[in-house]
Amino acid sequence: MPQRTHSRRALLTAAVAVPAAVAATPLLAAPAAAATTGGVEVAHDWTALVLAAGVTASADVPAARVIRIAGTAFLQLRGGVDCAFAGDAVLGTVPASLAVPKLVRGVCPRNNKAGMNACRVEISTAGRISVFGGTTTNAITWIALDSFSAVLA
Repeated sequence: MPQRTHSRRALLTAAVAVPAAVAATPLLAAPAAAATTGGVEVAHDWTALVLAAGVTASADVPAARVIRIAGTAFLQLRGGVDCAFAGDAVLGTVPASLAVPKLVRGVCPRNNKAGMNACRVEISTAGRISVFGGTTTNAITWIALDSFSAVLA
């Protein structure tokens, strides 16, 4: 039987050390004009959403931005809204300056009733933000948008 020259512990230590060393050094240089923070390029900074009639901003004003991580663009939302959605409804629109090249979806927290505590949020290529999951017996009264993050390209 051949003798092993490396222990499992040594191999595991090396496997963990390589990604840590790679993460510590920047792999891609960002353009001089791009705002970067910790390897994240902010392609379009936070801009307030345009809310539909009957939808009001909660303490944190709803906003959207686009970031890039390793060349992949993500659309992120933040803030929250108060509403009264007893069915599928339009929450508002993203600013015209944010181009959404494809339909994107996410799940966001909402008021909890009868075990339903999340709703689907979609943003169309026209920038329309739609909310799905409210019913007449389980209306959506608030939505927290902070967990929304979708790949754009």
